Amino acid sequence: MSKPEIVVTNIIDQEIEKLIGGGLNAFNDEVTGYADRQALAVLVRDPVTGHVLGGATGRSSLGLLFLDLFYLPKDLRGAGLGTAILRAFEEEGRRRGCVAGVLYTISFQAPEFYERHGWRRFGEIACEPPGTSRIFLTKQL
Repeated sequence: MSKPEIVVTNIIDQEIEKLIGGGLNAFNDEVTGYADRQALAVLVRDPVTGHVLGGATGRSSLGLLFLDLFYLPKDLRGAGLGTAILRAFEEEGRRRGCVAGVLYTISFQAPEFYERHGWRRFGEIACEPPGTSRIFLTKQL
Protein backbone atom coordinates (compact mmCIF):
# COMPACT_ATOMS: atom_id res chain seq x y z
CA MET A 1 0.00 0.00 0.00
CA SER A 2 1.26 3.48 -0.79
CA LYS A 3 1.53 6.16 1.89
CA PRO A 4 -1.95 7.36 3.00
CA GLU A 5 -2.96 10.86 1.94
CA ILE A 6 -4.19 13.44 4.46
CA VAL A 7 -7.13 15.54 3.23
CA VAL A 8 -8.64 18.61 4.93
CA THR A 9 -12.32 19.21 4.16
CA ASN A 10 -15.40 20.97 5.49
CA ILE A 11 -17.70 18.22 4.19
CA ILE A 12 -18.60 15.37 6.52
CA ASP A 13 -21.10 13.03 4.89
CA GLN A 14 -22.84 10.00 6.39
CA GLU A 15 -20.19 7.62 5.07
CA ILE A 16 -17.43 9.53 6.85
CA GLU A 17 -19.50 9.78 10.05
CA LYS A 18 -20.17 6.04 9.94
CA LEU A 19 -16.54 5.12 9.30
CA ILE A 20 -14.97 7.37 11.94
CA GLY A 21 -17.77 7.23 14.51
CA GLY A 22 -18.32 3.53 14.02
CA GLY A 23 -14.62 2.78 14.25
CA LEU A 24 -14.23 4.78 17.45
CA ASN A 25 -17.38 3.26 18.96
CA ALA A 26 -16.15 -0.28 18.15
CA PHE A 27 -12.78 0.50 19.75
CA ASN A 28 -14.44 1.94 22.87
CA ASP A 29 -16.78 -1.06 23.15
CA GLU A 30 -13.86 -3.46 22.84
CA VAL A 31 -11.80 -1.68 25.50
CA THR A 32 -14.61 -1.04 28.00
CA GLY A 33 -16.83 -4.06 27.29
CA TYR A 34 -19.65 -1.56 27.60
CA ALA A 35 -21.88 -0.26 24.79
CA ASP A 36 -24.66 1.93 26.14
CA ARG A 37 -24.53 4.91 23.75
CA GLN A 38 -27.89 6.24 22.63
CA ALA A 39 -29.02 9.41 20.92
CA LEU A 40 -31.46 11.59 22.86
CA ALA A 41 -33.82 14.35 21.77
CA VAL A 42 -36.45 16.25 23.74
CA LEU A 43 -38.56 18.09 21.18
CA VAL A 44 -41.19 20.82 21.17
CA ARG A 45 -43.75 20.31 18.41
CA ASP A 46 -46.48 22.52 17.04
CA PRO A 47 -49.70 20.77 18.13
CA VAL A 48 -51.45 21.59 14.86
CA THR A 49 -48.77 20.94 12.23
CA GLY A 50 -46.54 18.54 14.14
CA HIS A 51 -43.48 20.53 13.03
CA VAL A 52 -40.56 20.61 15.44
CA LEU A 53 -40.14 24.13 16.84
CA GLY A 54 -37.13 23.54 19.07
CA GLY A 55 -35.75 21.36 21.80
CA ALA A 56 -32.57 19.67 22.96
CA THR A 57 -30.40 16.98 21.42
CA GLY A 58 -27.52 14.95 22.74
CA ARG A 59 -26.65 11.45 23.78
CA SER A 60 -25.80 9.16 26.64
CA SER A 61 -22.60 7.13 26.70
CA LEU A 62 -20.55 5.30 29.32
CA GLY A 63 -22.79 6.59 32.10
CA LEU A 64 -22.61 10.25 31.05
CA LEU A 65 -25.33 12.45 29.58
CA PHE A 66 -24.17 14.88 26.88
CA LEU A 67 -26.36 17.86 26.02
CA ASP A 68 -25.09 18.95 22.60
CA LEU A 69 -27.65 21.42 21.24
CA PHE A 70 -30.53 23.35 22.86
CA TYR A 71 -32.69 25.85 21.01
CA LEU A 72 -36.05 27.57 21.44
CA PRO A 73 -37.36 30.38 19.23
CA LYS A 74 -37.66 33.75 21.01
CA ASP A 75 -41.46 33.59 21.19
CA LEU A 76 -41.27 30.34 23.20
CA ARG A 77 -38.71 31.55 25.75
CA GLY A 78 -39.44 32.81 29.26
CA ALA A 79 -42.55 30.72 29.99
CA GLY A 80 -40.89 27.66 31.57
CA LEU A 81 -40.68 25.57 28.42
CA GLY A 82 -36.86 25.54 28.48
CA THR A 83 -36.91 24.35 32.09
CA ALA A 84 -39.34 21.56 31.20
CA ILE A 85 -37.13 20.45 28.29
CA LEU A 86 -33.99 20.46 30.45
CA ARG A 87 -35.72 18.51 33.22
CA ALA A 88 -37.01 15.92 30.74
CA PHE A 89 -33.53 15.60 29.24
CA GLU A 90 -31.94 15.12 32.67
CA GLU A 91 -34.63 12.66 33.77
CA GLU A 92 -34.10 10.51 30.69
CA GLY A 93 -30.38 10.55 31.47
CA ARG A 94 -31.11 9.30 34.99
CA ARG A 95 -33.44 6.63 33.59
CA ARG A 96 -30.58 5.47 31.35
CA GLY A 97 -28.27 5.18 34.36
CA CYS A 98 -26.22 8.33 33.76
CA VAL A 99 -24.46 9.64 36.85
CA ALA A 100 -23.54 13.08 35.48
CA GLY A 101 -24.26 15.44 32.62
CA VAL A 102 -21.87 17.53 30.52
CA LEU A 103 -22.50 20.45 28.18
CA TYR A 104 -20.92 23.57 26.84
CA THR A 105 -22.54 26.84 25.97
CA ILE A 106 -21.28 30.20 24.79
CA SER A 107 -21.11 33.19 27.14
CA PHE A 108 -23.77 35.09 25.13
CA GLN A 109 -26.14 32.12 25.11
CA ALA A 110 -27.51 30.88 28.43
CA PRO A 111 -24.90 29.83 31.02
CA GLU A 112 -26.99 31.35 33.83
CA PHE A 113 -30.01 29.27 32.76
CA TYR A 114 -28.06 26.07 33.34
CA GLU A 115 -26.53 27.34 36.59
CA ARG A 116 -30.02 28.12 37.93
CA HIS A 117 -30.82 24.46 37.32
CA GLY A 118 -27.88 23.08 39.30
CA TRP A 119 -25.21 22.89 36.59
CA ARG A 120 -21.76 24.12 37.64
CA ARG A 121 -18.91 25.53 35.59
CA PHE A 122 -15.75 23.49 35.34
CA GLY A 123 -13.99 25.30 32.53
CA GLU A 124 -14.00 28.32 30.28
CA ILE A 125 -12.05 29.04 27.10
CA ALA A 126 -11.91 32.42 25.37
CA CYS A 127 -13.07 32.43 21.74
CA GLU A 128 -14.05 34.91 19.05
CA PRO A 129 -15.32 37.59 19.01
CA PRO A 130 -13.23 39.20 21.76
CA GLY A 131 -14.95 39.03 25.14
CA THR A 132 -16.72 35.78 24.26
CA SER A 133 -15.99 32.38 25.77
CA ARG A 134 -17.10 28.76 25.67
CA ILE A 135 -18.29 27.70 29.10
CA PHE A 136 -18.22 24.04 30.12
CA LEU A 137 -20.72 22.84 32.72
CA THR A 138 -21.51 19.61 34.54
CA LYS A 139 -24.21 18.32 36.85
CA GLN A 140 -24.45 15.26 39.06
CA LEU A 141 -27.62 13.40 38.16
